[in-house]
Amino acid sequence: MLKIENLSASYKTIDGNIHVVKDVDFEIRDNEIFGIAGESGCGKSTLLKTLYDIVEFPLEIDKGRVVLSGVKNGKEFSYQSGEIRKCWWNNISYVPQAAQSVLNPIVRLKEQFLDSIPDEDKKNETEQQTLARVAKYLEELGLSPDVLEAFPFQLSGGMRQRAIIALATFMSPNVVLADEPTTALDVVVQKGILMMLMRLQQQFKNTLVIVSHDMGVHYQITNRMGIMYSGSFVELGNTTDIFDDPIHPYTKMLIGALPRVGDKSQKVGIPGRPPALKNPPPGCRFAARCPNATDKCRAEVPTFREIKPGRFAACHYLESEVN
Repeated sequence: MLKIENLSASYKTIDGNIHVVKDVDFEIRDNEIFGIAGESGCGKSTLLKTLYDIVEFPLEIDKGRVVLSGVKNGKEFSYQSGEIRKCWWNNISYVPQAAQSVLNPIVRLKEQFLDSIPDEDKKNETEQQTLARVAKYLEELGLSPDVLEAFPFQLSGGMRQRAIIALATFMSPNVVLADEPTTALDVVVQKGILMMLMRLQQQFKNTLVIVSHDMGVHYQITNRMGIMYSGSFVELGNTTDIFDDPIHPYTKMLIGALPRVGDKSQKVGIPGRPPALKNPPPGCRFAARCPNATDKCRAEVPTFREIKPGRFAACHYLESEVN
């Protein structure tokens, strides 16, 4: 399980800190597909980096922590921010954004697979036996074992993406973090990648966290999802509930802008733009774009709390409705 406890993170710049993640507090359950959605620049990818413990200058955690815990091979484990990198690949893995570009272009794939496997897991077998296991796994994912002898530039974008996902899942980690895994791929390849991620999650019974600005991706594969805006969650709940009955004004506008089969009505984008993260306004950061905003919204930060069973949101307007 991943537990995010009152987490805030920022980037240090010569002009001051840019607060990209602010007061995020939630849990990601075992054996679920959890989605993180929101406009570009809202902090999705930075949040994923803090979950994976890639916290290096200029990124720093201002407060809070991430706790990764669970059971692997009959043994309990628990790591927190600053320690999570100790269990990379084995307990948690990461498919970064633009993953096709992260493979070393001058190293054959077989060497990159061997580097990702902890020495402890290779000590009881020869290199040939390890590569035989990798080759068998690649075949299960629709890749020829021949790609192990290839350089990344010799593969198509879809093949490189499958290779990255194979790297991330070969050790059967408890948690897989995927940042925009279908970006820059054509529609047919996108569907294949999504179906593969779903199948692997069902096969290993692990947790998949997927970041995407594409709401259609979340609708297709996630069980629960959180909607981010300007560094914080504004709504969280079961995916079907969010699409059927969005409760936060921002979520309603996101869902309302989606094209639907047979719907010929003109779609309208969300007016305005998100606030600058360096000097965000007081109160609710969505207030300037919200049709329900009041003076209280512009002055006080709303509390992220349970509005309905299993549905969490941060909105003064919703609080008044409930009360």
